[in-house]
Amino acid sequence: MDQTQTSGDEDLFPGCSSVHQKRSEQESSCVSMRSDVSMIDPLNFKSEDSRPGIRDLRLEPLSGDLQQNSHQPKDDELQRVKDQHKASMKKKYERLFEGNNLQENDTLLKRIYTQLYIIEGEREGVNEEHEVLQMEKTARTKHSQDTPIDCNDIFKASPKPGCEEKDQIKTVLTKGIAGIGKTVSVQKFILDWAEGKANQDVDFMFVFSFRELNLIQDHQYSLHILLLDFHPELQDLDSQIYEECRVVFIFDGLDESRITQMFSDAQKFCDVTETSSVGVLMSELIKGELLPSALIWITSRPAAANQIPSEYIHRLTEIQGFTEPQKEEYFRKRISDEHQASRIISHIRRARSLHIMCHIPVFCWISSTVLQKLLEEDLSVEIPQTLTEMYIHFLLIQINMRNQKYEERDPEKLLQSNREVIVKLAEVAFKQLIKGNMMFYEEDLIESGIDVTDASLYSGMCTEIFKEESVIHQRKVYSFIHLSVQEFLAAFYVFYCYLTKNKEPLQFLDEHTHNYDPDYRYGKHMSDELCLYDLLMSAIHKAIGSKNGQLDLFLRFLLGVSLESNQRLLQDLLTHTENSSESIRKTTQFIKEKIKDGYGFSTERSINLYLCLLEVKDQTLSREIQEFVKSGKHSEKKLSLAQCSTIAYMLQMSEEPLDELNTMKCNTSDEGKRRLIPAVINCKKALLSGCNLTTQHCEVVSVTLQSISSVLRELDLSNNDLQDSGLKLLSDGLKSPNCQLQILSLAGCNLTGQSCKIVSSALQSSNHALRELDLSNNDLQDSGVELLSDGLKSPNCELQILRLATCNLTGQHCEIVSSALQSSNCVLRELDLSNNDLLDSGVKMLSGGLKSPNCQLQILRLSGCMVTEEGCGYVSSALSSNPSHLRELDLSYNHPGDSGMKLLNHKLEDPNYQLHILNVDHGGEFMITAGLQKYACDLTLDPNTANIRLVLSDENRKITRVLEEQPYPDHPDRFEDIPQVLCKESLTGRCYWEIEWIGHAEISVAYKGITRKGCIDDCWFGFSDKSWSLWCSDEGFAVRHNNNYTDLPADHSSTKRIGVYVDVSAGTLSFYSISDIHTLTHLYTFNTTFTEPLCAGFRVYSSVFLCQIKTQRHACKPFL
Repeated sequence: MDQTQTSGDEDLFPGCSSVHQKRSEQESSCVSMRSDVSMIDPLNFKSEDSRPGIRDLRLEPLSGDLQQNSHQPKDDELQRVKDQHKASMKKKYERLFEGNNLQENDTLLKRIYTQLYIIEGEREGVNEEHEVLQMEKTARTKHSQDTPIDCNDIFKASPKPGCEEKDQIKTVLTKGIAGIGKTVSVQKFILDWAEGKANQDVDFMFVFSFRELNLIQDHQYSLHILLLDFHPELQDLDSQIYEECRVVFIFDGLDESRITQMFSDAQKFCDVTETSSVGVLMSELIKGELLPSALIWITSRPAAANQIPSEYIHRLTEIQGFTEPQKEEYFRKRISDEHQASRIISHIRRARSLHIMCHIPVFCWISSTVLQKLLEEDLSVEIPQTLTEMYIHFLLIQINMRNQKYEERDPEKLLQSNREVIVKLAEVAFKQLIKGNMMFYEEDLIESGIDVTDASLYSGMCTEIFKEESVIHQRKVYSFIHLSVQEFLAAFYVFYCYLTKNKEPLQFLDEHTHNYDPDYRYGKHMSDELCLYDLLMSAIHKAIGSKNGQLDLFLRFLLGVSLESNQRLLQDLLTHTENSSESIRKTTQFIKEKIKDGYGFSTERSINLYLCLLEVKDQTLSREIQEFVKSGKHSEKKLSLAQCSTIAYMLQMSEEPLDELNTMKCNTSDEGKRRLIPAVINCKKALLSGCNLTTQHCEVVSVTLQSISSVLRELDLSNNDLQDSGLKLLSDGLKSPNCQLQILSLAGCNLTGQSCKIVSSALQSSNHALRELDLSNNDLQDSGVELLSDGLKSPNCELQILRLATCNLTGQHCEIVSSALQSSNCVLRELDLSNNDLLDSGVKMLSGGLKSPNCQLQILRLSGCMVTEEGCGYVSSALSSNPSHLRELDLSYNHPGDSGMKLLNHKLEDPNYQLHILNVDHGGEFMITAGLQKYACDLTLDPNTANIRLVLSDENRKITRVLEEQPYPDHPDRFEDIPQVLCKESLTGRCYWEIEWIGHAEISVAYKGITRKGCIDDCWFGFSDKSWSLWCSDEGFAVRHNNNYTDLPADHSSTKRIGVYVDVSAGTLSFYSISDIHTLTHLYTFNTTFTEPLCAGFRVYSSVFLCQIKTQRHACKPFL
């Protein structure tokens, strides 16, 4: 619900009357304000003037309603204080100051406020990297299971079933990076309350910022006196009133806290009149010892959030900034010129590094300020492409505004004055950054050489950069408008010091930087003559070693400022410019080598180094990575997890989309493949088959499909255990108006018939663009096809190719398919129903659809569907009725008989029919067998290939591993060192066999030419590109090819019988687990192109037995 529409009757305190209900009794050792007597004492106000008191006002002990007597005027007096407090809070918080708190920057909050994305819980790894990089990562991985929370509902239980909190949410901690909108969310929360729009059961809201509390941390206060200092309008309120009223305390900016006495056990109290330090007061409030009925809201940057013990936090939330639609909404609200707003939005989308940063509201403000100004001055101006360019222009705009206000008319004096001011501010930025301070006080400025009498002058001249705020007791607190501005100025200061040969500040970069590059000349310290390359290298090593990526953004800015084009922009602030091309070339070469090597670097450090390349406009590594992924060379060297993450990030940020991402070609682990998935947002074709994807990854893909930046046209998710739940998540993406996906493969994804309802819904959506869908190798059954049919008949359905091979369908579903084919809305051109036991009865039903003039089917595949000459007659009749469309018919692996073949051949030869391709190969009566057993073949083990520790028995159908070496004669085909054996027969056409195993076993298909000598990878089944295998053990199953290993779900690990099906011409190899009642469950399918003769093989650790299948068609052809 939009917060502006929240009903004032929705209370934070359910069941309580608006003002005066008695609070619930809670246990405590404190008695001064919590005895039964104090509970029923009347509310008190100080009576220093002649205004009537309300001491006779009493509360009903149970109902909380006011007694209806002569004391109603006293109730009005309390209401007057509440109204005065609300009016004060409304006046304070109704305006939003973007930049500095100056009149020209203020805007009514409700006019420009854009809803932020706030979720319950947090993301992992939030303290492991620079928070801007955290935000960039979060922006790419929003999940549908996130629970969005309106800021007005921060204390309310989740509406999700089963999520209702038994106890009231008392203390909430909200995390978010600098500038993400924590304080603005607090401001909106207060304003909606003050204007009567939300949370009207709250009597008072009290807000404390830590930057103010720091100034009085050494003072002694009671809670009552502290509140009066911050809220003088409460001066007539008796201290006891806090126990009787509903109160919210908000502590904003925990990360700015310098208070050291919090959460010690030295002092406990619960009296609002008792005096203590500010730190102890806050601790007792948060712990619930003091005012246990009060609600507490704390905001913090991520790194500081752990200062509060988790047992005191009842709800953890995270502000993740603007979503894609919210970014656009913000720009359109802030920029009144609609054409200009559209142009700025379009540019931001194209510049990926800028686009991601716009998840931060402050950066949206900086970007709009810069781009508006540039476009107003010159429509043809070159728009900033990098972060450094954006911040340089922002700085120059502020200097220009200062020049317009400044009385000095001498250009030289003006130039000198500007340089002095900016350099001094930059010095403050640098010194405070290395201390980890975002805000500072007068003593910090003095330490940095700024006279406090000049501080107001500095903030006045650079109003959008440096802020001065008057807080409690008229003390001053200073900060830059955002951490990134401070980091930019710090980088500028370092470069300025380099140019002016001021080496003392640069010593910081030379500390502890000796561990990352053994070739770097560390003997050249900052005290020696320094070149730019040395400076940049020192900064790189310092940033790599910095805690939590503290210097990551600083490093990006330093490299950006060093670029000659950016030096020219800053030339009025620099003493001179310097030719930096060679230093930057050497630096970028070092960065690229380190990223490629990946040794000793975390993912976060590698990604930041890549972003450094973007700041100097070096796209060569992006192009190299694209070529690397395209070429297939990535199969030669195994990629680490960090390298996969870095490659994924680079591909996302690349200006040119990748044509194809095929994770099966990547030499890395399953986890490495999964780390590549975020790159699909900038790929046209993504082949993610067999990556062991989970529900979480479906969400990543779904978010990608919903992104306006997505260019994905083809997606292969086959052979992943997605199940119906994964497909449901994916469907949100398929229905998105931004989804451009045309080809989707979900073969072998463990889907059931219920998944077809999800697919059908997507097909009926007016937004979907699907043209091709593969649902093969899923247990859909007839019920699934029935659910799918509504989608096929929808006027919005544009599906032209549908594959339902091996879906456990019977002839009954053909009536449903026939009905769809007869629909005027159906545009199917190709239908594959192969390997389903349709029988002639099913073909008869299907022929009704084929006869329809609405049927536009051009390709029909019924291979292996148990069709006889009778079924061929039905197809022939359908062709006679509708001769104009069907061009290709596949009836291979059926039993058409002579008469059936004759009927169809006649249609093939008749020029009046469009039929051009007819496949009736591999026919025979033995094909009228249910399931895959129609392809059963008779295999035997080849003694000449068996390793000397393997014993063959049972007419070469059983193999057992033994300790003793067997006296086999030497043979060139024998596996020399590995306990493996091949079968005699070659595999041609379609073949199916079954195996029982004990212990551990590797069930394989290999090229006959697989290496036999030695113990190298080329010999082991599954370790090279010459074999494919299924690993079987009591713990579960796994598949392997070319040394890429994929664990399979362990649901069927109890079975000891495996079915193997290979279709050589189609390039598919499938494994099935077989239950005691001979039910086949699909495990995995390899899709490839077989280029050499194939045979079955086994690696044995106990024993393996080739099972007899009663309906075997014939023996496979033995190798010669």
